[in-house]
Amino acid sequence: MLGNLLRTFNDPALKKTTGDIFGRIYEYFLTQFANQSAHDGGEFFTPVSLVQMIVNFIEPDHGSVIDSACGSGGMFVQSAHFIERMHKNAQEVVTFYGAEKNPTTIRLAKMNLAVHGLEGRILKAITYYEDPHNFLGKADFVMANPPFNVDDVDAEKIKNDPRLPFGLPGVNKKGAVSNGNYLWISYFYSYLNPQGRAGFVMSSQASSAGGQEAEVRRKLIESGHVSAMVSIRSNFFYTRSVPCELWFFDKSKPAHLKDKVLMLDARNVYRKVTRKIYDFSPEQLANLTSIVWLYHGRQDRFQALVENHLQRTLDDAQASQQPMAEFVAGLEGLMGKIAAVDAETRTAFALLGNDITAFASTIEIERKAWESTAKDNAGLLAAAKALEPIAETSRDLIKKIDQLYKLVEKQAKDSGEKGLNKLIKDLEEQRKAAVEQLKQVRYLFKQAHWLQERFPNAELRDVEGLVKLVDSAEIKANDWSLTPGRYVGVAPEIEDEDFDFEETLRDIHIELNGLNEEAVLLAAQIQKNFEELGI
Repeated sequence: MLGNLLRTFNDPALKKTTGDIFGRIYEYFLTQFANQSAHDGGEFFTPVSLVQMIVNFIEPDHGSVIDSACGSGGMFVQSAHFIERMHKNAQEVVTFYGAEKNPTTIRLAKMNLAVHGLEGRILKAITYYEDPHNFLGKADFVMANPPFNVDDVDAEKIKNDPRLPFGLPGVNKKGAVSNGNYLWISYFYSYLNPQGRAGFVMSSQASSAGGQEAEVRRKLIESGHVSAMVSIRSNFFYTRSVPCELWFFDKSKPAHLKDKVLMLDARNVYRKVTRKIYDFSPEQLANLTSIVWLYHGRQDRFQALVENHLQRTLDDAQASQQPMAEFVAGLEGLMGKIAAVDAETRTAFALLGNDITAFASTIEIERKAWESTAKDNAGLLAAAKALEPIAETSRDLIKKIDQLYKLVEKQAKDSGEKGLNKLIKDLEEQRKAAVEQLKQVRYLFKQAHWLQERFPNAELRDVEGLVKLVDSAEIKANDWSLTPGRYVGVAPEIEDEDFDFEETLRDIHIELNGLNEEAVLLAAQIQKNFEELGI
């Protein structure tokens, strides 16, 4: 195994690559390691989507970046990626400070930084009782994913901690803090300097918790430094299916936002990676980030993102010509080997050729129009309307390509001709390549449409089920709750035009098999427990 590993990493292709190749490989292995439920339930690893969202929202581009529950160092690595996209050297503009209680995890984090060419000061500490970097009021940025709902923190040891500016949350009869969530929240707030920003993952229970926790939350809201709250649906974590929320603080909020909190419910935005794991696609993440840009008055960034989506729509439409041409050639070759191709198939083949030619002509016309289009909001709205037929045609072409493939494949298999298996297999690969490229066309257009439909004037506005800018009076009227869903309402149900019944049925079948397997294991475990009890 070791020999194979060395040979793999000695591949000439790796030697020729540029950029952070070994760092990316390490990130991949960390992700797989977490997915295997390794090491304390995978708590050392925060899903990359959530880390990237935090980084995108607070933009840690200078000074000190602290994570007092740093795990494997993902917050630091994604911060470095963000800085690199600004064409700066992370080591020259920021310093990373971390704390972590588990020695094994500290080694994972140090290795993670090292393979990315980064350095950080990561110390062993239990943050509930220690501030190893003495960071009270000094941090430019705080990022973290702390353990949720810890209930055994000794209240006597921390009652005079200066990192608790809003006081202790609830204490139980045993003299322990009933829930440690608000300890973490207070710590993160207290670390920030007067211009500091923070973003962190927190249990969904915390945003509406009652009792003394609600009192701490009230004082926090009244400080005017809560910037935004984001709800994330379940299944984003590798080893926990619970939903969560992202909290954001900004001690340098402009005066007109001082009394405001951005409530963003992102639970209806996700990409299905596996049966049990969801994340954000790069485009979905960019779209959610653009809402924060509008919150900060950065219409220029919002419009640049819409322009990018539309440009890529055209580029991918153009790129679809080659794989479609290869599919048509493969189709023609296979049909030539079949003694008798029925009239329906020949008619469909001719129509597909005509449709592809018309598609190419439309793309060329719209490309020329795009070059002279003003890239302001009005121009982008007009451009999107002009590009919509291309997106819809790409969907229609997918259906026709799939239908024609099935017709020809069936006739090839029924013909009894020998030597057609390889041609059928090659045609299937050509079909997949053409379909995947065409899917990208409509997908990218829909990302632009998603933004323009919700924010047609390129300005922040309330969107039912997605976002609302609320003031402290409204928050007070809702028991000081910071749960976004309480303010934004329920999103109207939208019919999914791309719903694939066969794929959905396959997913249900796979999930049922998994549940059946789990049921068998649980039944065996229960039986074993009974036997050990002598029942």
